[in-house]
Amino acid sequence: MTHSAPTPGAVAPVIELSGIRASHGEIEVLHGIDLTVPSGAVVALLGPNGAGKTTVMKVVSGLLPPASGTIRLAGRDVTGITATETARLGVCSIPEGRGVFANLTVRENLWVAAGHRVGLEELEEVAYTRFPRLGERRDQLAGSMSGGEQQMLALARALGTDPAVLLLDELSMGLALVVVRQVYDVIAALAAEGIAILLAEQFARIALPLADHAVLLAGGRVVHAGAPADVERELSTTYLGG
Repeated sequence: MTHSAPTPGAVAPVIELSGIRASHGEIEVLHGIDLTVPSGAVVALLGPNGAGKTTVMKVVSGLLPPASGTIRLAGRDVTGITATETARLGVCSIPEGRGVFANLTVRENLWVAAGHRVGLEELEEVAYTRFPRLGERRDQLAGSMSGGEQQMLALARALGTDPAVLLLDELSMGLALVVVRQVYDVIAALAAEGIAILLAEQFARIALPLADHAVLLAGGRVVHAGAPADVERELSTTYLGG
């Protein structure tokens, strides 16, 4: 599932976090995070539960303003902008839990996602080409589909925003390994098309074969960052799991 996306550092970063601190209430959970995601690269954000992965995602998406530090998108300082403004700049987030409309059909979910830049017909063509199973289920309620099919639909809906950045939080959760591999193949193809992808994953060894660069978090701090092979040597199965 590896691909030939640019090596981080070879191109200007699409996402750049510098010295990010963030809190939930009175408790600081990120303690000076530095992180970059270049165009066309998959950066795996790894760490155990409570490491701060989801908080990083919320900061990048605009859902949680940082207490200090700087966020840049494509070189532009966007620190403190809202999630709506971030989405307009091409940042699309698929949170843990997938976020599809369970009481709508596959086609209706895509219709909701279709926007000014991508029409429904075009989005359906892309969705059903990437995920033929969605074409077979186009009139089925999303809530009645398997977890893997719902994850495919969530990704297909994300393509309706024509994103420059995809934020994927615990994409593999609750999915069979064969489904994860299928979904990750699509993610690799999206990165090869130039989309910057930040992938938060607890189970590091699922994400590392896909990644161009890996960042290991612990206790709200970056404890290691580098090539996936280098980061993998830092891991133990008891620390990060399978």
